[in-house]
Amino acid sequence: MTESISIIRFLGIRLGIFLASVVVAYGLATITATQSVIARLAGMGVDVTFADRVSMTLHDLAGMAGMFLPIIAFGFLLAFLVTALLCRWLGAWRAVLYPLAGGVALICIHLALNHAFQITPIAIARSHLGLLIQGLAGAAGGYAYVALLQRTRRRKHAEPESG
Repeated sequence: MTESISIIRFLGIRLGIFLASVVVAYGLATITATQSVIARLAGMGVDVTFADRVSMTLHDLAGMAGMFLPIIAFGFLLAFLVTALLCRWLGAWRAVLYPLAGGVALICIHLALNHAFQITPIAIARSHLGLLIQGLAGAAGGYAYVALLQRTRRRKHAEPESG
């Protein structure tokens, strides 16, 4: 019974860490995409106040969650599964591999959408720099995964064994 509880706890912690990393990547990718659009509007002479920036950013964070958030979660799931397998042999590279996997996942999402449907739904990803920025958002999500995982492991080793 205790073993099944510890497995459930282990899986719950891993799921929480995974979801947190997805939220970090989604948040950064969406915020950078919104700010890119706002910068283009400002470049066309449209007056955009700070309140408008905040409002548009919050609107996009809520509005894109139904489409973009699950796509990022699926991309991260695939990328992190492959990375977990690689870490069995390259465990010392974990801190590099997960951010790399997150970045590659976000870039692949944009490239795959463009290839499959001949559209780029996230405007920032239409340029090489914008695609790189989206990749950096994914890398930040991968870094969040590693950082939270290491924090959990340190906390586990610091806890005294009970019973």
